[in-house]
Amino acid sequence: MKEPRDVHDVAAGKMCTGCGVCAYLAPDEVKMGDVLEYGRRPLPLLPVRGPGAAEALKCCPGVKLEHDSGAAGPGEYADLRAAWGPVLRVYEGYAADPEIRFAGSSGGVATALSAFLIEQEGMTGALHIGARADVPYLNEARLSRSRDELLANAGSRYAPASPCERLDLVEAGETPSVFIGKPCDVAAVSMARRERPELDRKVGLTIAVFCAGTPSTQGTLEMLKVMGVDDPSTISHVAYRGNGWPGEARTAVPGDSAERTLTYEQSWGDILQKHRQWRCYLCADHTGEFADVAVGDPWYRPTAGDPGRSLVLARTERGLKLIEAAIAAGALVLEQVGPELLPASQPNLLRARGAVWGRMVTLRAAGLMTPRTRHLPMARMWRENLSTKEKLQSTVGTVRRIRRKRLRDAADLTPME
Repeated sequence: MKEPRDVHDVAAGKMCTGCGVCAYLAPDEVKMGDVLEYGRRPLPLLPVRGPGAAEALKCCPGVKLEHDSGAAGPGEYADLRAAWGPVLRVYEGYAADPEIRFAGSSGGVATALSAFLIEQEGMTGALHIGARADVPYLNEARLSRSRDELLANAGSRYAPASPCERLDLVEAGETPSVFIGKPCDVAAVSMARRERPELDRKVGLTIAVFCAGTPSTQGTLEMLKVMGVDDPSTISHVAYRGNGWPGEARTAVPGDSAERTLTYEQSWGDILQKHRQWRCYLCADHTGEFADVAVGDPWYRPTAGDPGRSLVLARTERGLKLIEAAIAAGALVLEQVGPELLPASQPNLLRARGAVWGRMVTLRAAGLMTPRTRHLPMARMWRENLSTKEKLQSTVGTVRRIRRKRLRDAADLTPME
């Protein structure tokens, strides 16, 4: 199997998640750029390979995801540990603030919890992603310092984003901050904290949002085209979810009397998910196993007419403590539910994780790069949760993908204009 020399090899090998932690760790050597077909990618600032881009491999979720132990710790649900990571408590509910609840993708819990920590617990801000003002279909990392700033950026953005590239804003804060990101982003933060003691001191809480994969920018442009937008430079905004549950994709151009919309099934199901980056097909962590708190959709219940609800996992003692503080303060309306609601809410994830094992075995046999995982078991799920057809799709299908996705060829990382 090929071993990367630095993060540029990871990106060229189509294993990059786009988190941006390398740009934070080696800002003199690496900058993040937007590449149409692949998403946010590390671009070299030097004509020769530098040591920083190699050292950043220590914190790269594209090449490794590792738990310290596979055993359930004190207070964790032992039955969930292997498939879902550490879980101390499972809740369902929503933001008490109706405006935040409506704007969020499900129940607005990540936004409301962050606002509570800033306003009542003295945290400096929350690092997250939002739409660029100049190019609304692209994203940027930003540190929100108030409830209103958080609200303006509420809702999932199914497009490339690199929140970790601005971890310097967290490190420079007077007090700790919240970090909100995808599971791979939070895993990168977890690894970076071991390398940067000051960052470790300044991360007050990590919140992971459940993720089924990141579509490329090409996916957003195709979605806009289906919405009747021929020139994406004319849009005033683009939203992927929110304003109800699960919410609609929305955009507008000058002259529109109303927003153009697509249902969640049309935007994600028919368009965006087909543009997910290759590394997402090898993801063993869709639910934020390395976070203090993880939030996602409770898909076990019907969504029609519901203003929005979130499934919330307390994964660490710190996460549990701050969730309970937010409930006591009236910022969150949550009820503890049984652990069985986690697999019921995400019924496809066990099969998805099992399929990853089949894909990685096939890629390794072909001599191609794969991520290194530790204490994230997958083989049993491949054996027990996949049908014979699905097992063949994960192996024989991967052989076909090697050709179709040109996995033996280096990615062309020419940035967008």
